[in-house]
Amino acid sequence: MLNFIWILFFLTAFVTAGFKWLVLGDQAIFSELMNAMFSLSKTAFDISIGLSGILALWLGIMKIGEHSGFIDLLTRALNPLFARLMPEIPKNHPALGAMVMNIAANMLGLDNAATPMGIKAMQEMQKLNPNPSQASNPQILFLVINTSSVTLFPVTIFAYRAQLGAANPTDVFIPILIATYVSTLTGLLAVAAVQKINLLDKVVLTYLGGITALVGGLLAYFSGLDQAEMLKQSALISHVTLFSLVIAFIGSAAYKRLNAYELFIEGAKQGFQTAISIIPYLVAMLVAFGVFRASGALDLITQGLRWLVDLFQIDNRFIDGLPTALMKPFSGSGARAMMIDTMQSHGADSFAGRLASVVQGSTETTFYVLAVYFGAVGISNIRHAASCGIIADLGGIGAAIFVTYWFFG
Repeated sequence: MLNFIWILFFLTAFVTAGFKWLVLGDQAIFSELMNAMFSLSKTAFDISIGLSGILALWLGIMKIGEHSGFIDLLTRALNPLFARLMPEIPKNHPALGAMVMNIAANMLGLDNAATPMGIKAMQEMQKLNPNPSQASNPQILFLVINTSSVTLFPVTIFAYRAQLGAANPTDVFIPILIATYVSTLTGLLAVAAVQKINLLDKVVLTYLGGITALVGGLLAYFSGLDQAEMLKQSALISHVTLFSLVIAFIGSAAYKRLNAYELFIEGAKQGFQTAISIIPYLVAMLVAFGVFRASGALDLITQGLRWLVDLFQIDNRFIDGLPTALMKPFSGSGARAMMIDTMQSHGADSFAGRLASVVQGSTETTFYVLAVYFGAVGISNIRHAASCGIIADLGGIGAAIFVTYWFFG
């Protein structure tokens, strides 16, 4: 699947650039394509090197938590659910702890912490994988949940909206929660359909109901706070929760008389090696999408959608927010740039500006996560991971459009 997508990006870019050169007389188009290739390859390298310190830090902390037994306590609460969703993973396996930490970090909006924990989960699941070059069912389910994970505190989006002059930067909070929850549920349903997972099991329904109640409770609480207090409390909860876990890991290791420092160094070494190993995968994916965007193909898609919507006389205001949606599955930084550009062009409180903000918070960067997570364990056959991830993205984007019309239409 990745091979098909990679080739498709390059061929589409070549055809589009060739048309602009031969028919429209754009003499600079191929120069722009080459600039995109070189700049994006450098960006991929910078991202990987930038991740090395973060990966070293969090995989070192995860190593302490793993040996101290604290992560084992966190996973026991979710073992009944994982046993039904991922029966291939043994009870209390280290992969489960890493998954719990990754999902928790994503929910708190802590991307820098979530990535190394997700890679750790993939590496542990790879040890159970009977076919190392092919993604296993648990790896696919975890990746789809990860790429569509619920973000309870989208603080960075609030910050960008405040900087760009939004009267109430947090007015997109509830729409984002609704959209990202729909994205996660859509991804879970898609994977369950392919892998024949029984979601009507009483245990699964109990957990899903509990998670829904938790999300609803947080919605009710934060919707009653003013803008400044919401930003303050959401950031405080995120930071206190994560740092408390770090202290708990170290404290538990000290109580058990473990050498926490040596354990940290061992995990940190693994983090550095992992950061180096993902460079080729990031270069391949980011360069492919970079030339696709530089060729003008992305602009053509947007213009085609606008024409189609106008043909059926549908309200086309959502089209101006779609560049963020189209970019989001491929590049988190690119989607962030599109969101900022949309708010700068149309206004932070415009319909398009709010829609771009909701879309930015509704899903993760699917192909980036595919490249990083599967690249870290050397998987080349990703099976239905990309298709289910895209289905989750479409669910989140559709929900984002719906709730934006509902709240701000």
